[in-house]
Amino acid sequence: MSRIGKKPVIIESGVEAKESDGRIDIKGPKGQLFLEVPSEIKIEIKDNQIHFSILKEDKRTRSLWGLMRTLTSNMVEGVTKGFEKKLEINGVGFKARVEGKDLFLDVGYSHPVKVDAEEGIEFKVEKNIITVSGIDKELVGQVAAKIRRVKKPEPYKGKGIKYIDEIIKRKLGKKAAGG
Repeated sequence: MSRIGKKPVIIESGVEAKESDGRIDIKGPKGQLFLEVPSEIKIEIKDNQIHFSILKEDKRTRSLWGLMRTLTSNMVEGVTKGFEKKLEINGVGFKARVEGKDLFLDVGYSHPVKVDAEEGIEFKVEKNIITVSGIDKELVGQVAAKIRRVKKPEPYKGKGIKYIDEIIKRKLGKKAAGG
């Protein structure tokens, strides 16, 4: 049994939730999100809470039960507070800038790398910190991973793009290793 699926999702003030034909719509001050729910999962909205229950008992349905509850909880949090990921650029001459809605990275290639802002994603650059923000948690994480993939941090000097809280395990160079 899913312990996560049993917990109801609390609908905060200013958030509207509707369920129709296996789809749940969440609307809040920052925007609107929707989620297609499998037919094995039953949704009930009452008393400012969203309850999930299963109609068919098997392993796949139990795992989907907890997943749907978590995704809905993230949607409620996203339309009220939003999500953000921060990345740090390390390296001499490495920089980022925002032009319009798109992000341009100068990270040691012969040309600047353009990262398109997807619908609902916003970029901010302060010195060497890139902030990716939006209301969809999955999309924010995907775009941040795409930016990191442009120039992964290397283990010798630590140059590249890394998450703010990421720790890069450093290696010794050949001078120290050969000694």
